[in-house]
Amino acid sequence: MKFFFVLLALLALTSMQATGAAQQVGAGLDPAALVHPAPDSWPTYNGDYSGRRFSTLTQINDKNVKSLSLAWLYQLPNVGEGVVRRLAGTPIVVNGVIYITVPDHVWAIDARTSKELWHYAWTSKGGIHIGNRGAAISGNSLFFETPDCNLVALNIADGKKLWSKPICDLDQMYYASVAPVVVKNHIITGVSGDDLDRPGYLEAHDPETGALQWHWSVVPKPGEPGSETWPNADAMAHGGGMTWISPTYDPELNLIYIGTGNPQPVLVASKRAGANLYTESIVALHADTGKMAWYFQASPHDTHDWDAIQTPVLFNGEIEGKPRKLLAQASRNGWFFVLDRKTGKNYVSTEFVKTNWVKGLDAKGQPIPDPAKEPQIPGVLVAPDASGGVNWEPPTFSPATGLFYVNATHSYSMFYVYDDSDKPEGWSGQQNGHWSQAILEALDYRTGKIKWSHKWETSGNKGGLLSTAGNLLFAGDPNNNLVAFDATTGKPLWHVGLSTGLSNGPITYQLDGHQYLLVGAGDKLFAFIMN
Repeated sequence: MKFFFVLLALLALTSMQATGAAQQVGAGLDPAALVHPAPDSWPTYNGDYSGRRFSTLTQINDKNVKSLSLAWLYQLPNVGEGVVRRLAGTPIVVNGVIYITVPDHVWAIDARTSKELWHYAWTSKGGIHIGNRGAAISGNSLFFETPDCNLVALNIADGKKLWSKPICDLDQMYYASVAPVVVKNHIITGVSGDDLDRPGYLEAHDPETGALQWHWSVVPKPGEPGSETWPNADAMAHGGGMTWISPTYDPELNLIYIGTGNPQPVLVASKRAGANLYTESIVALHADTGKMAWYFQASPHDTHDWDAIQTPVLFNGEIEGKPRKLLAQASRNGWFFVLDRKTGKNYVSTEFVKTNWVKGLDAKGQPIPDPAKEPQIPGVLVAPDASGGVNWEPPTFSPATGLFYVNATHSYSMFYVYDDSDKPEGWSGQQNGHWSQAILEALDYRTGKIKWSHKWETSGNKGGLLSTAGNLLFAGDPNNNLVAFDATTGKPLWHVGLSTGLSNGPITYQLDGHQYLLVGAGDKLFAFIMN
């Protein structure tokens, strides 16, 4: 009889645990959890606010990574003609559910099995459907941007729409593709339109209603600080500077860090003399007001389409023998910068790929562009090419190794001007690439010197990076492989062919005692575990 009651008690406990687990799956997210994400989650674009894309998980490590095997494979369903079926966004994982996006579509799938839980489709009015970088979650709501310029909120339990608000003007050729970021009671949104000649901006919206809280324009208006770096009001009104990659955030300083895009016209700068602030810059904004705290311009007066939108990565480290709150960016122009993230003071400015467009550095550590390397009618040879030393591919920083990793490209290209009229527009020229070499690099943040590197066999798209406390660095290569490296030495340890190149950055999470490694390639999502 005693055994019978013990058995009943165990069954009841098991039932309660199962019920609790069922209730937990798909539950909401406390915004406070974004400051210190749990190991079973990847709750925002970069995993946490820092942009480091570093995981403390160690079950998969440099000793056993060779035994990784496929747990499941999810392929995006065919939901209609014209749908972009490419996972360009980073999945987010909250309470046992993975949320993935493509333009106009969101899916929720079980993080253990890949079973589809719900799918939401937005009825589009147009816009550029090149890709979507992902979603954000706060409480019981999921937020994502649409190509036709809307911020949409969904109920994460069933995918039903809660509200939508316009965040840009489709008639002005803006479009929206950025993964929003939740900062306290703000939904931070950026806008896209790389070749658009309207000013870029960053906004904060109310998570309950979508109402606008603040708006920061990349390009100033006449009379505002920074306007002195533009020749006139017309140049500012068509200045560009899109904000197409998610920002990072320091909760202690309450500052948001955003990289901004290129000025317009892209290659012809004769009618926009000056530094063209705050395009091509790393900018710190107060999270509650959108007021600018400081800026650092990576490419003053850019004429090569080198958007400085690459993730500003936040970490603490030692510079000049003192502990510092740092920010680092491997910028598209081929230069690596390390700044004090409280003040914007520059500590390191150095090349991470070969460049030939810089005459020197100014007093702030900003590169001084060489006018001889501006695009010309007969052409001029420039390094790197317009795709840059790195493009959208997110980097990673490992506190365990103290190394900053970037999936880089060395390249040369000829830059030409076609339109030398009094009012050039758009690109007004062209670049023709002549040589490139893809290479994975590990940088010492104190000096910017390359600690180790690994040349890929071919050039091309590579995907983003992930580092872990298991002394691992995961990277995509141009030949459709996912590769694991010893993060300390750069020794390749394991690889797997995905048939398509990585289209986002790898992430990891742990559920039921299993660490999952998740990566998107084209229309497929791969999950690997140890077996």
